Amino acid sequence: MQDTLSPEITDRIKLLEEKFKNSGQDMLSYMDGLLYDTYTTYWDYIRLDTLLSLQVPSTEFPDEMIFIGYHQITELYFKLIIHEQKQIINREDLTAGYFEEKINRINRYFTVLINSFDVMIKGMEREQFLKFRMSLLPASGFQSAQFRMIELYSTDLVNLVHAGDRARFRESGKQNKVYSEEGRDESETSPTQEDLFENIYWKKGGIDRATGEKTLTLKQFEKRYTPRFLRIAKEVKASNLNQKYHQLPDSEKTERLKTALKNLDQNANVNWLLMHMGAAHRYLRKEGKAVDATGGTNWKEFLPPHFQKISFFPELWSKEEHDNWGKQWVDHVLNTK
Repeated sequence: MQDTLSPEITDRIKLLEEKFKNSGQDMLSYMDGLLYDTYTTYWDYIRLDTLLSLQVPSTEFPDEMIFIGYHQITELYFKLIIHEQKQIINREDLTAGYFEEKINRINRYFTVLINSFDVMIKGMEREQFLKFRMSLLPASGFQSAQFRMIELYSTDLVNLVHAGDRARFRESGKQNKVYSEEGRDESETSPTQEDLFENIYWKKGGIDRATGEKTLTLKQFEKRYTPRFLRIAKEVKASNLNQKYHQLPDSEKTERLKTALKNLDQNANVNWLLMHMGAAHRYLRKEGKAVDATGGTNWKEFLPPHFQKISFFPELWSKEEHDNWGKQWVDHVLNTK
């Protein structure tokens, strides 16, 4: 007796026929392909062999493997964060619920990274780190382009200007008041995106303290990524996360969404940096003196959140909260002898 197809399979075949008919393709050829194809394995699907081949230490110190592996894991999480950011930015019918869901995902990614950072702080021998780090020069975590992209996708470029120049740029350009999909007309005195980017806060961390000149680390980073960073900044000038929030109707600016955005601000601009400060304090301080970070970056001026006071969503915070931004680092780390 010939087996009959179930109604479910018959329905699926009809849908497939319609799909391939509309695309001009031959469904039977695709079905032959399914017959000849092999089953997908876990290791092939995630490209496991390729993934595990990417950890290539530069020295024979065992703990360098930990250093490479954790940084690669971090960059993968950064990729997921950017993936969520782009969905918010490209969403035309954005609602508070959708916005909140994506921000909560981003916060979970940051939470994983923050909670796992003890791998870096406590998971390597200090003497090994201080030796193998010299083989990395002038490379530095300072050169994480994806984290800079996360910042650009999150907020107006003026909010990333160095703390000493931010008020001046805000006053002259009112860049944090775009709040419309169409953008706005700019006066001749308004700073350009190039002006703002030239004064972005992290560039101060790439200045040699002795000479006042840009380090090779910063020069390499600027040469490789400045065109891309500026392109992103211009593309999302009116659609970064901060702008998308302000474009919502007041009824969609829910307390739950505000809390999620404030948590993101704390995670990215305080907690994540504090974990790096903990690592720098463990590995780069000796007898009360700071050791230069790889690439010659000035980590004591660059990393502390209380010094930079970077906020993606500044209008969600009070003046007192801004004044105390990341101050716990100054209280509990900087004064530790």
